[in-house]
Parts: sequence; structure tokens; C-alpha cells
Amino acid sequence: QLQVVESGGGLVQPGGSLKLSCGTSPSTSGYTIGWFRQAPGKEREGVASISGGSDSATNYGKSAKGRFTIARDRAENTVSLQMDSLKPEDTGVYYCAAKSGPTPFLQPHYYTTWGQGTQVTVSS
Repeated sequence: QLQVVESGGGLVQPGGSLKLSCGTSPSTSGYTIGWFRQAPGKEREGVASISGGSDSATNYGKSAKGRFTIARDRAENTVSLQMDSLKPEDTGVYYCAAKSGPTPFLQPHYYTTWGQGTQVTVSS
């Protein structure tokens, strides 16, 4: 059974950077991986996703475009989310999730396997 684990959350000042990592067991190969976040009192939203297909197509949410980068490391069997120029409104619990099929949707309901989440706090 596929398992998903996130790591790399923490406290960072506004304007800073943070890198999250998502690992799966067994391999991430062939799975589309998405990163999502949920702030207190708000719905879970899609941040970025990367296709499990050979082209590794990516998709970014509006708030992530130009600041966040999702990437797959096939050798390490991980998918990372590099977050730069962080803002206080980026604060929340960040979840990694996996789905079969190559389309990198950003809607949470397409994803079937979820990690426990990692807290990201952007504050001075």
C-alpha cells in the first residue's frame, strides 16, 4: 500500500525560503504528486503538482506561480517544493498527496493517498 511522508516544514521570516520534501513508499515513479496547504479556517488548496508521466509536466496555483518550484528527483524517490519569497499568508499545514494517472490536477479530490502534513509558519 502506498504511503506518503512530508518533511521540511518550520518557521521562516517573511521573504525567506523553505524546501519541503515528499517521499513515498514504494517509489513515486508513475504517480502524480501534488502539494496542498490548509490555513486555519480555510479550505485546502492546491499549491503545485507534477505529473507522473514521462514529461513531468507541472502545474502551479495562482499564489505559487513565480515563487515556488516543484521538482522530482527520481534517484532519491522524492518530490520537493522549493518555496521562495515567502509571505505570512503562506502559513499553513502543507500536505503531499499522490494519485495515479498523468494529469497534474490541483483539486484535492483527485488525490487518493495523503501524508500527515507539515507545518509552515511565515512570521517575523
